[in-house]
Amino acid sequence: MSMTSRLPAALLDSPFMRACRREPTTYTPVWLMRQAGRYMESYRRMRARVSFLELCKTPALAAEVTVDAVERLGVDAAIIFADILLILEPMGMQLEFSAGDGPLLHNPLRTAADVERLQEVDAAESLSFVMQAIRATRAALAPNVPLIGFAGAPFTLASYMIEGGSSRQYTRTKQFMYTQPQVWHALMALLARNAAHYLNTQAAAGAQAVQLFDSWVGNLSPADYRTFVLPHSREVIVSTTPGVPVLHFGTGTNALLELMREAGGDVIGVDFRVELDNAWQRLGDVGIQGNLDPAVLVAERPYIRQRVREILRQADGRSGHVFNLGHGILPTTPVDNVRALVDDVHELSTREPS
Repeated sequence: MSMTSRLPAALLDSPFMRACRREPTTYTPVWLMRQAGRYMESYRRMRARVSFLELCKTPALAAEVTVDAVERLGVDAAIIFADILLILEPMGMQLEFSAGDGPLLHNPLRTAADVERLQEVDAAESLSFVMQAIRATRAALAPNVPLIGFAGAPFTLASYMIEGGSSRQYTRTKQFMYTQPQVWHALMALLARNAAHYLNTQAAAGAQAVQLFDSWVGNLSPADYRTFVLPHSREVIVSTTPGVPVLHFGTGTNALLELMREAGGDVIGVDFRVELDNAWQRLGDVGIQGNLDPAVLVAERPYIRQRVREILRQADGRSGHVFNLGHGILPTTPVDNVRALVDDVHELSTREPS
């Protein structure tokens, strides 16, 4: 029995889950990356009391900010409040979230011995706080609002582990790939195995869908993606629990879309650097998620509505469209603009039931 067949009808037939299955919906579902974040005053108040890592590791607080965002915005899906790098701590990486520098890993990978020291992760035990947050969130959400779990894709996690944090050129990562290919593939296989296990554990805890974030993969050429990344991303996706939709997202991936489709996913997330209709023409029979530029949300309301209308025109009512941004909400975004975006998507996409 697949995970989907055990879902209550309210979740199974929700617009988001129907779109993931490329079934008709009465309006286009919308959720937003970083829909719980610094642009919200309630989130800023929470962060004034606790650090980012403490917020991630306190299930009641993580559930609170997850649910609060859904209720304030009226979106069609929640995404659990967590971070893609949390899985790296139980693997043996020394993780810190620095106020000025973002995530830092104090023991970056350099050699085969560094990779050999990494641990397999029992997500139910080592990341139990995420599972507790998922269970608490699922209990608090409206019965027709799906919950999305997520993990970092192998390439993006590997790049953090090798660079020791964020990067612009990913020079160390590429050097590692090119000069130690066997070690690279061993690292990627380890990350793929653990990411799949982590996603499946989230689904078992109460997530109805999962997203694989490959945030930095757009820095690769198509040839490098095919050789060094595609088999491992595919391994994550084919290893996920049957019936749990997989959203496969990356940024700067215009040159990689067909390869990402080959790697897999029920829904391919596209960023704002590609036109939605062009992406769908290239990708064929698959769901599409996207793809408003997050910066549009700092513009005036009529312009936001105009841009929403244009993306919906490109989708042309096709089944399988999940409206989202091309990346996360920017911290300077007015909350009222985000709420207006959600209302615009719902209003402008409403159609008669088929």
